[in-house]
Amino acid sequence: MCGIVGYIGNKNAYPILIKGLKRLEYRGYDSAGVALLNSKNELNIYKTKGKVSDLENFVADKDCSGTVGIAHTRWATHGEPNKINAHPHCSNSKNIALIHNGIIENYADLKEKLIQKGIEFKSDTDTEIIVHLIEYLLQKHNTNLLSAVQLALSSVVGAYAIAVLDKNNPDTIIAARKSSPLVVGIGEDEFFIASDASPIVEYTKKVIYLDNEEIACIRRGEEIKFINLKNIEVQHEIQEVLLDIGQLEKGGYAHFMLKEIFEQPACINNCMKGRVNVAHDNIKLSAVIDYQEKLVNAKRIIILACGTSWHSGLIGKYLLETYCQIPVEVEYASEFRYRNSVVGENDVVIAISQSGETADTLAAIELAKAKGAFIFGICNAVGSSIPRATHTGAYIHVGPEIGVASTKAFSGQVTVLAMLAMALGRSKNTISEKDYFEIIQELANIPQKMEKVLQLNEEIADLAKIFTYAKNFIYLGRGYCFPVALEGALKLKEISYIHAEGYPAAEMKHGPIALIDDEMPVVFIATNNALYEKVVSNMQEVKARKGRIIAIISEGDTKLNDIADFCIEVPQTLECLEPLITTIPLQLMAYHIAVCKGKNVDQPRNLAKSVTVE
Repeated sequence: MCGIVGYIGNKNAYPILIKGLKRLEYRGYDSAGVALLNSKNELNIYKTKGKVSDLENFVADKDCSGTVGIAHTRWATHGEPNKINAHPHCSNSKNIALIHNGIIENYADLKEKLIQKGIEFKSDTDTEIIVHLIEYLLQKHNTNLLSAVQLALSSVVGAYAIAVLDKNNPDTIIAARKSSPLVVGIGEDEFFIASDASPIVEYTKKVIYLDNEEIACIRRGEEIKFINLKNIEVQHEIQEVLLDIGQLEKGGYAHFMLKEIFEQPACINNCMKGRVNVAHDNIKLSAVIDYQEKLVNAKRIIILACGTSWHSGLIGKYLLETYCQIPVEVEYASEFRYRNSVVGENDVVIAISQSGETADTLAAIELAKAKGAFIFGICNAVGSSIPRATHTGAYIHVGPEIGVASTKAFSGQVTVLAMLAMALGRSKNTISEKDYFEIIQELANIPQKMEKVLQLNEEIADLAKIFTYAKNFIYLGRGYCFPVALEGALKLKEISYIHAEGYPAAEMKHGPIALIDDEMPVVFIATNNALYEKVVSNMQEVKARKGRIIAIISEGDTKLNDIADFCIEVPQTLECLEPLITTIPLQLMAYHIAVCKGKNVDQPRNLAKSVTVE
């Protein structure tokens, strides 16, 4: 959600901060701001509602000098999106500025106590209490800035990633985190902080990821000091970011989302590299090798995820139950964490998150881990919180996903789940040699088949123009393609703001069929698999009620031309791998409908890429 950037060094901070905020725009936000300490030791704070470009316009004629500064993009939680509620917030003396990502749960109690001390509040945010609390403790205990931040955060309940500037400590930035990501970049005589590595990689590949309840004291010309809330100094190894700056650019595409849809064949190749060995007919996942006994002896698997990751988890359920003969439950992490969930030492929990920072999924992991479950993480962002919180896992290796609506991460997650099911099924002897070898061979063919689907882009763009009028859509599929229907509906909702629902096709007659009329577009995933005839019957029911049918069908299928109004042909593949092929036309259709409606495809309203608050 919110984006944090900070800089201290010998360069002018403002251009670095603004460029960093632009790198973080994908996270979703509604206002932006910057705080700079200039050579006269003046603290200049500029902020505005709207985009980073609005902030640039606002400060065009203002003093933006200084070699130390912090900047922020806010996604509103407490208080409406406006200039007053935008970050940075400053203390009553105007000496201290602070930016914050997260939610302070006990802010109301703290605010009341600070008001009783005579402290005035200007915003409706929970963030403002932190900066006032720091200044109050600084003055009350006559202590230093680092100690005041420690004391303040010890009183705070909730999630935070913060960065603090103080006029009286002009060569220092204090940064801290708990349950919200924060990374420190180490350059030549300069330091950076950010919510993730994307604003940093242009300047340095050397980073340190802060752990929960840790504070970084970053002073110009000194080594960084890391200390926790218990006043214990901690040590960190410097890590190298494996991220190419070119991956953060659009590369000639109109939107990041379209670029990422077209990157999927290459991404799936990267995901399988070193894992799928077609020549030797085997799949190797290091996690399955290293923790074979724990995984093989699991009595149950629980998949925890949110949004698109939850849909990939449903496909994972079908794969794991079919080929590993283990009962699998798929739960929304946000629900799991607030139930009295029955979890034990014989359970394996698979946590799926593109960002690796999803707050509900992280909290659910900690709950399951406390009850003795073995945790397997599936993530995209290397070094993020979920990989560090799990016992083992697998990265999907699809590269940074900038578009808020997930596309290539979904494909990567499904691919990892397929490889996991194959490797674990082989270890358990629950998959036949025929199925095992056949799926390995077909996995190797998937990128080429994806390329073939992408050649339909113009055809799907023309089709999308017909349906910009629609106010509702229904997506229907069965078996492995039911989660595809859910994902297709979600993509349309996210970026075009058209109401859409996904259902198992057989469930249509249990309610949704009442919605069918001659203005209702109904998307069927009707590929030639074991449930094909069943889906055709469901299509006939929609046709009888004059619904407008868009069908995703297998190449060469002429049977449905007389039933469906529009057919999109995709290459035939194994039923268990169909989601990797059938999802792409639905991604493209959602994209082109949104473009036709003039929507902001990469940054849809109200949404954030990395949901770091519950």
